[in-house]
Amino acid sequence: MTHPRSERVHATAACADDLVAAAASLSSASLHEAARRAGALPAVLKPIDPIMRLCGRALPVRCPAGDNLWIHRALAEAKAGEVLVVETGAGVEFGYWGEIMATAALARGLAGLVITGGVRDSLRLIELGLPTFSAGVCIRGTIKDPNGAGAVGEPIRIGEVVVRRGDLVFGDADGVVVLGPEAAAVAVPAAAQRDADEVAILEQVRAGALTLDVYKL
Repeated sequence: MTHPRSERVHATAACADDLVAAAASLSSASLHEAARRAGALPAVLKPIDPIMRLCGRALPVRCPAGDNLWIHRALAEAKAGEVLVVETGAGVEFGYWGEIMATAALARGLAGLVITGGVRDSLRLIELGLPTFSAGVCIRGTIKDPNGAGAVGEPIRIGEVVVRRGDLVFGDADGVVVLGPEAAAVAVPAAAQRDADEVAILEQVRAGALTLDVYKL
């Protein structure tokens, strides 16, 4: 599918199904630490409901501030299991996404949304259950300029992280982590081991051990 003022890139490697499945039970903090503290998106990006958890492959989207047409185009191109990761530039104070788009995403089997702008219809989004991570909730509407510059599938930068199609995207109440396939292949099993180690540490602390001793500080 081609659009005016669009940019295209060659397909990149994507995280394997078993890696995505293994990551689903982790935490964002463990995954970030296991990745040598890489991949954390800005802390402002949080789920609209704290119980929401997100895990899938990234489909990067770039759209002009206050314009959500490229997100509609991304919905048409996205594959089941993908997460729309949307960069809105300086346009934080807009509601780019609402009930209708979330319903369309669920119908197409998408795994969720991460957006640097706002969303609206927040109560309905929570009821629908599609994992939705945003910079906030905003009722201000958007335009749909057919000539607006944007892209679907092109790498984007959010904070210090470059997001490419097929990257692992994981989110929970604490934040969002994005890792490329190679980094994820190392970090996911390391994070699982880290979580197992923390279970043992918790047992020691409950028994009265000092954290200074447990961590050999």
